[in-house]
Amino acid sequence: MSILVGCAKSPDAIVPAATAAAAPAASAPEKASTLGGQRGNGLPYEVVGSEVHDVKDPVSGRDYQVFVALPPSYADNPERRYPVLYVTDADYAFPLARQIGRRLNVEGPKLEEFILVGLSYAMGDDGMTSRRRDYTPTPRGPSSAPADAVHGGAASYITYLRGQVLPYVANHYRTDESRRLLLGHSYGALLGTQILFTDPGLFSGYIVGSPSYWYDHNVMSRLEKDYAGRHDDLPASVYMYVGEYETPAFGNDADMVADARRMQTALTAHRYPSLRLKLDVLNDEDRLSVAPRGLTHGLKYLLGSAEEG
Repeated sequence: MSILVGCAKSPDAIVPAATAAAAPAASAPEKASTLGGQRGNGLPYEVVGSEVHDVKDPVSGRDYQVFVALPPSYADNPERRYPVLYVTDADYAFPLARQIGRRLNVEGPKLEEFILVGLSYAMGDDGMTSRRRDYTPTPRGPSSAPADAVHGGAASYITYLRGQVLPYVANHYRTDESRRLLLGHSYGALLGTQILFTDPGLFSGYIVGSPSYWYDHNVMSRLEKDYAGRHDDLPASVYMYVGEYETPAFGNDADMVADARRMQTALTAHRYPSLRLKLDVLNDEDRLSVAPRGLTHGLKYLLGSAEEG
């Protein structure tokens, strides 16, 4: 799936985003509203309790969507505000994060409840076209990319998130705006790292999965050094993960493990008083298998329940 593509230097094979399903028959319920309440009769399976909203980028003119899933206690606690987790590559990550979050709390509260927001690809683009453009920091993409591929639009996309998506979600849902979190994997992790070093207050916590730090000759290392030269603190909680097989010894063009460890070492060396940082190199995982396990660990790191701790 698209969240898993772009971890190594050949990020261009992708499963296209699913095409829109036909509208249900007029006699069918508008949506599945309860567990076990799928509509049947050959209609598409739906993520129960989810909502989809159109949030356009007025600068680029592109149409995007945000997918929203509310926590179980949301309706019964009208005064309560919740942490909000934004996930890139929403076609893959939104249903995965929702189900992992639910499952971890099946036998008691392991995680704080949170509002989940999925960030879609641009409507009309296939997934790789959208993520190449929106999640990468410079136009200098990998040589393996098609000649007409567009890279380097992350700064504009971050402006869209800051100006459109985050205010839209804050105005429509009871979010705790001091606890905005971001999950990104591969190119999505590249985006998250760029935000961390250019506008760290945009989110208070980051899950950075299999980050493509090889991109443009390790441009993220240059951003890290630039940030360190101008700041003496980095107020964020950051959980990084990478699979132990994401190295040249296992057929990868880039050494993702070494890159992640270099970033961890650089950040740790600055002794930022407000930075909480952890890197896990997850055994027996490669770039295609690591995301669900890394997401599970990241949710525990950022949202571990006080009752559990």
